[in-house]
Amino acid sequence: MKLALFDLDHTLLPIDSDFEWGQFLVRVGAVDAAGYQRRNEAFFVQYQAGVLDPVEYLEFALGTLASFPRDQFEALYAQYMAEVIAPAIRPQALALVRRHLDAGDLVAIITATNHVITAPIARLFGVEHHIAAMPEFDADGRLTGRLAGTPTSGPGKVVHMHAWLDRLGLPFAGFDTSHFYSDSHNDIPLLSVVSHPVATNPSAALASHAHAQGWPLLHLFND
Repeated sequence: MKLALFDLDHTLLPIDSDFEWGQFLVRVGAVDAAGYQRRNEAFFVQYQAGVLDPVEYLEFALGTLASFPRDQFEALYAQYMAEVIAPAIRPQALALVRRHLDAGDLVAIITATNHVITAPIARLFGVEHHIAAMPEFDADGRLTGRLAGTPTSGPGKVVHMHAWLDRLGLPFAGFDTSHFYSDSHNDIPLLSVVSHPVATNPSAALASHAHAQGWPLLHLFND
């Protein structure tokens, strides 16, 4: 058996889907522009520096999602997918995922971004299995704005990967090979446990670590 895991933002997409969702909301006037953009950009800088508090950020993002009535959110999200996500999907990223799917590998996208924003994006890549930060819902199925469980970031990706495989009845040790493609130094914990880590469109910090470890580098978006 073979396993292929993919980060999403700046790995399969040349953008950060969560940050761009925030920018989109500002652009269309769905949120208070000055206050929201200031917080969104500050969180993004913290993420790039590796000092982001994932729970604080996720509950900021999920709180924003929870503030929209369902019909309004669905209309906004459809517009976002059409205007931001669809144009950002590149054939070379689709081909990389397709190569693993066609080989019969078990494929999953594992992202620190929340499930609401990223599940439809995973489907665009043809990936059934999708591991992301899970929002909390109330008894009526409405978002509460809070995170359910633990974040899927840093070491949390390793924990969530094992939990997902356990639910499938497929222990990680049973795979002959395991790939993980990521751009971020925040993903070094999971990159370090797979048999084939691939620094994909890597940040400077990850590129330096990958060189030191002898990991391959892949640049998908050099066109």
